[in-house]
Amino acid sequence: MNKTRLEAFSDGVLAIIITIMVLEIKVPHEISLKALTPILPVFLSYVLSFIYVGIYWNNHHHMMHTVKQVTGGILWANLHLLFWLSLIPFVTAWIGENHFAHDPMMLYGFILLMCAVAYFILQYVILKKHGPDSVLSKAIGKDIKGKLSPVFYTMGIIASHYNGLAGGAFYILVAIMWLIPDKRIERILDHSE
Repeated sequence: MNKTRLEAFSDGVLAIIITIMVLEIKVPHEISLKALTPILPVFLSYVLSFIYVGIYWNNHHHMMHTVKQVTGGILWANLHLLFWLSLIPFVTAWIGENHFAHDPMMLYGFILLMCAVAYFILQYVILKKHGPDSVLSKAIGKDIKGKLSPVFYTMGIIASHYNGLAGGAFYILVAIMWLIPDKRIERILDHSE
């Protein structure tokens, strides 16, 4: 099967996720800059989640460049990832509205953890189809960031139980870790061409 529909559907879902998140930012009725103060937590939660959705979109895009053929398993694994990503707007709104309180931050971390697990499953299914000598397999290597992320999410969930902002520090750390450009797939693709 061709991968075009999978990529187009995934891009559409991710665009809708970002749109839903930005619609949660309510415009104040006052005209002074002070009127923005109450919505600052909502805006900050949006920024963090926008970065996460962007990271997933970017990595998904690169990973799909390595895919030669799509199977039913890959389609379902991709839908599984999109399911967890689609919950980001809900938890983003909840943490923003509740000023990063511990229960919303714990759930936020759990959703991020499940997104990471779902991405790992998608990657595994693609690797299973394309084999150990595939472009993706060569590019992943030891995947240190991929292995550290779930650990930091778990630490963030535990920290959020005591203090929501402490948990948030772990979630920000993972986002910063993934913001550093990862050139592994690009390098392998450039060498194979």
